[in-house]
Amino acid sequence: MGGKLDDYFFDSNPKQLQKLEDEAKKILKSGSDESQSTNIFISFVEEDLNEVNLLRGQAKNKDSELEFRDYSVKEPYESKNADYIKRNIREKIKQTSVTLVYLSNSTSNSKWVNWEIEESIKLGKQVLAVYQGDSAPKNLPAAMKENNIKAVKWSHAEIMNAIKKTKK
Repeated sequence: MGGKLDDYFFDSNPKQLQKLEDEAKKILKSGSDESQSTNIFISFVEEDLNEVNLLRGQAKNKDSELEFRDYSVKEPYESKNADYIKRNIREKIKQTSVTLVYLSNSTSNSKWVNWEIEESIKLGKQVLAVYQGDSAPKNLPAAMKENNIKAVKWSHAEIMNAIKKTKK
């Protein structure tokens, strides 16, 4: 990705993110890019929301080689009922072909990320992970290790190449 994360971060401007989202919706309605774009579910911990929003925004940028339709949770579910939350997340995962796990130092502690990985596999979805920096965090979610999930560096080309490989 080159440079510091702050150099690329524009999510602090909700209007700009909304504009990108509206543009993506127009493209989806028109049917263009249907054959190239992949439906994905992004699994992440709440502490990493800013980085995940950056990834989402980059995928919506028409000048980016990163192309996918994001079906992941945008707002936390206002419920303490785990079955309700699981049911809603499961429905989102069912609409996708790939689950993309965003890795950080906090990810391995999340019971939800582990559950989302396991649920994705149960539903026959491909799972891959992405990390920033030179190497993936040392501590990975247990479900990643148990299922030999591949992790790639956050670069548009590497992410798209990994997504394309899941289609084969």
